[in-house]
Amino acid sequence: GWGGTASAMAAGFVRELERRDGSALRLEQRLAGGVGCVVWDAALVLAKFLESGACPLARRHVLELGAGTGAVGIMAATLGANVTVTDLEELQELLMVNIEHNRHLVTGSVRAKVLKWGEDVTEFQPPPDYILMADCIYYEESLGPLLKTLKDLTGPDTCILCCYEQRTMGKNPEIERKYFELLQRDFELEKIPLEKHDEEYRSEDIHIVSIHRRQ
Repeated sequence: GWGGTASAMAAGFVRELERRDGSALRLEQRLAGGVGCVVWDAALVLAKFLESGACPLARRHVLELGAGTGAVGIMAATLGANVTVTDLEELQELLMVNIEHNRHLVTGSVRAKVLKWGEDVTEFQPPPDYILMADCIYYEESLGPLLKTLKDLTGPDTCILCCYEQRTMGKNPEIERKYFELLQRDFELEKIPLEKHDEEYRSEDIHIVSIHRRQ
């Protein structure tokens, strides 16, 4: 199958993500530097969902949070979106490398920027049409800053697509529950049914939620 345990992959391993037209995104991964550096299954599911065309991306402004390798944002850029992939300072070099690897497939635009959750987001205004997030919920201490960033970034028409793998280990279920509870104070959530996911890149325990500001 397409899924895999990210941690078992060798450092410097290039992950190819097949596109519908037969071309492939080439995504370099790093194992040094923790979680942000491999292509997680939720990122693959979200990237392939975008490719299904359910959300019109051409000429739309798209921001990816916690982009890691940039897989999701770069896929959006190959679908005509103007994308800013964001993550911490230490992931910028990997993001740039992956943008370069795939520039020939980009029909919109893509750039990488540093965005620390909870900090000022003035430079990312006006609000994007889409905010993309794959597997961004794993630390309890990051929930507050992440929610602040989502509130600061979203306008009334912004659609947040959040894809996450439901994990049953340790504190994960509790953190997940808390995240969605806090999110619902300001946002409306709608789960995208599994049959709308890519035919191959889907899994019972990977969910995509579409999120909008409450009016």
